Amino acid sequence: MLDLLIRGGTVVDGSGAPAATGDIGIRGGRIAALSLGQRHSEPARRVIDADGLLVTPGWVDVHTHYDGQATWDSLLTPSCWHGVTTVVMGNCGVGFAPVRPGQRDYLIRLMEGVEDIPGTALAEGIQWAWESFPEYLDALEGRPRSLDVAAQLPHAALRFYVMGERGADHSAVPSASEIAAMRGLAREAMEAGALGFSTSRTRNHRASDGSPTPSLTASHAELVGICQGLAEAGQGVMEVVSDFVQPEAEWELLRDMVRAAGRPLSVSLAQNDARPDGWRGMLAHLDKANEEGLPLKAQVPVRAIGLMLGLEASLNPFVSHPSFRPLQELPLAERVARLRQPALRRALLSEQPHPGLAPIVWCLDRLFELGDTPDYEQPREKSIAARAAREGRPPEELALDLLLQNEGRTLLYRPFLNYTDYDLEVSREMLLHPHAVPGLGDAGAHCGMICDGSFPSYLLTHWARDRTRGSRIALEQLIKGQCADTAALVGLRDRGLIAPGMKADLNLIDFEGLRLHAPEILHDLPAGGKRLIQRVEGYEMTLVSGMPSFERGEHTGALPGGLVRGAQPGPSAVNFMEAR
Repeated sequence: MLDLLIRGGTVVDGSGAPAATGDIGIRGGRIAALSLGQRHSEPARRVIDADGLLVTPGWVDVHTHYDGQATWDSLLTPSCWHGVTTVVMGNCGVGFAPVRPGQRDYLIRLMEGVEDIPGTALAEGIQWAWESFPEYLDALEGRPRSLDVAAQLPHAALRFYVMGERGADHSAVPSASEIAAMRGLAREAMEAGALGFSTSRTRNHRASDGSPTPSLTASHAELVGICQGLAEAGQGVMEVVSDFVQPEAEWELLRDMVRAAGRPLSVSLAQNDARPDGWRGMLAHLDKANEEGLPLKAQVPVRAIGLMLGLEASLNPFVSHPSFRPLQELPLAERVARLRQPALRRALLSEQPHPGLAPIVWCLDRLFELGDTPDYEQPREKSIAARAAREGRPPEELALDLLLQNEGRTLLYRPFLNYTDYDLEVSREMLLHPHAVPGLGDAGAHCGMICDGSFPSYLLTHWARDRTRGSRIALEQLIKGQCADTAALVGLRDRGLIAPGMKADLNLIDFEGLRLHAPEILHDLPAGGKRLIQRVEGYEMTLVSGMPSFERGEHTGALPGGLVRGAQPGPSAVNFMEAR
C-alpha cells in the first residue's frame, strides 16, 4: 500500500519533458510510482486530489546563507514559503565553521558585513556547539526542520582557523604547512558530509569594519592545495564569486581548481553596468571549458538583483543627509512624523547624499516604486526621475513622498545588476544558456537591503506566465532549471525529478493563482533583528520526503527535513531524461 497518492495533477517532472496529467504514488519518503495519462490503481492511506494543480519537484536553491539561521530556526523562512525543499548554504566563502572559541566574533563581523545579517542576531542566536566542520554538521543534524539543508566549507572560516589573525591579513602568505592543513581540513569536511567548498574573490565582500574578506587575495597555491583535499575525498563541488579584474588569469585559476579537485565548479554571473557585455565573455569561457571536459557552470539571477530602499531598510535616498542622521534611531512612527514637518522636509530636500553612496541611492532614473503586486521589469519611463519630470517637480520630492506612504513602510526598488538596458533580456539569455542554472537569491542574507529569496516563485510567475516586455520561457524548461539542473550542479542525484526511486519532494501549485506579495520588513530575528521577507500565494502544498510540510502557506507542524551529508546516490537525471 502507498503512503500517499497524488491524483490527477498536471505533472511537470523536472526533466524538461512536456507536462502531462498523471498520478504519483509515494512510499517511505520516495516516489514509488508515476502513472502519466492513466490512473494508478494501487491503494493508498491518503489520496490528494490535485486536479487543476501543477505538480512539480520541490525547488533546489543552491545559493543561500542560512549558516547561522539554520542553527536556531527549524522552518527556514522565507524559503519554506516559496516551495523550496532543499537549500545549499555556505556560499561566498563565509560561514561559521571551523572556528576556535576566540574567533567567533570575527566570523560574525564578516557575515554581518558581507551578507548584511545583523551581528546582534547572530551573536544571540548561534550557540556555537562546535569547533570543527564535522561538529558543525552534527549540530545541524540535531535539529529537525521543514526542509533539507546542505552546507559547504567556507574559505574565510577555514583560512582564519588555520592562520589565525594572519588569515585576514592580505600581506600574509600561508606557509606550505598551513596550506597542507587547509587541504587536510577540506578533505575532513568533505568526508564528513560537506557538499562542497566556497570562496570569494570580490572586493564587494567586506567585514562590518570595512576590511576585505580573507579569501580575496588567496594565491593559486592555496586554492589549488585546498582543492586537492576535495580530490582526496573524491567528492564535493566548488563555488566561487569573483570580480574578474584580470579575466584570463582568473579563468585559468578556476580551470586549475577544477583540474586539481576533479570536481565541478560554479561561478556567480550577473551583468554589471560598468561592463555591460562582460557576462557574454564569461559564458564563452564556460562553453570552452565544458568543450574541454571541465565541468564549470554559472549561477545566474532570475531577475535583476536590486536594493530595497526604505525608511526601515538599511538604505534610502536620504540616509546620508545631515538632516536625516539624527532620525535613524527613532521609532518608525516618530521618524515619519518628523519627516512630514515642513522645515525638516525643506532642509532634507536641499541636501546631497554622501558621494560614495550617491551612485547607489541617488540614481533616481534607476529607482522605481515596486508596487503591491511587485513589478521587477519596469521601463525607464516609470522611474522616479521620469515620473517627477512629467509632474513638473524635483525627483527627490517624489521619492520622499513615496517613502512616507503606508506609514513609512513603502519600499523603493533600485535594480543594480542585470538591468543596464531597463529590461530583463539579459536574465532571459542567461537562463537559457546550457551551462547556467538559476541561483544568487541569497535567501537568509541581505536582511535590510535585498529580498531575493523569492527567486524560485518569480521564475514561474514572470517567465512562464506574466511577462509582457519580451519573450517568455517554457514552463517545463524553467522547472528543469530550478530542480534537476540545480540538484545536478551540487551533486544531489536523488532529487529534482519526479521519477520512481527519487526523493518525494514535491510542490502542488495553483499556477494561475501564484502571486508574490510586496516585500516587507519584520523584526523577528534574535535580539529583535530586522529582515526583509516576501510572502507568496498559490502553493497549495509542499511535501518533503513525502510528508506535507506546508499547506496553503501555513506550516503543518511536520518537520520532515534534515541535513544532507554530501552528494546523494540515486537515478541519474541524464539517464532518466534519455529514457523519456
